[in-house]
Amino acid sequence: MRGQWKGRRGLFPIVMSLIFTFSVLTGCSGKDNKTMEQLSAAQIGQRIEQAVNLENMKAGDQNKLYKLYKIEADSVEDFILYTSTSNVRADELAVIKLKDSSQVENAKAKLEQRIDAQKLKFKDYRPDEYFLVEHHVLKTKGPFIFFAVSKEAAQMERAFDGAF
Repeated sequence: MRGQWKGRRGLFPIVMSLIFTFSVLTGCSGKDNKTMEQLSAAQIGQRIEQAVNLENMKAGDQNKLYKLYKIEADSVEDFILYTSTSNVRADELAVIKLKDSSQVENAKAKLEQRIDAQKLKFKDYRPDEYFLVEHHVLKTKGPFIFFAVSKEAAQMERAFDGAF
């Protein structure tokens, strides 16, 4: 009888540590989902503006969003859009929060069409701008889509990632 108790006593700390680890992991995962739901594209845009200078870009509206990416306004909860002030520059920044996460892949495909069009536009005309388009950043996180074409795309991406 005494031998059985010693074996169980050795198992107790292991079971408690597993329970603790499980509690921590499930607690953290719920917090991330809630934070993502509460986060807006404008808040992410503020983080990006703190990381990089967007003075050489102009803000876009829903019409510009549709014109560039063919994303319907009724599927978008919130967005920020910045484009170059000149049509001979490829700089773009977009953070789009969709109302429904199931639409992310469709919207991402539309942004990829924009990238392909910009590659054709700049390939022979402006090799330096073509390089920026080639090295764009396009990623998703939950209902968010992040797209950047810029010399500072890496800093923009870090600011986007840091928002979560």
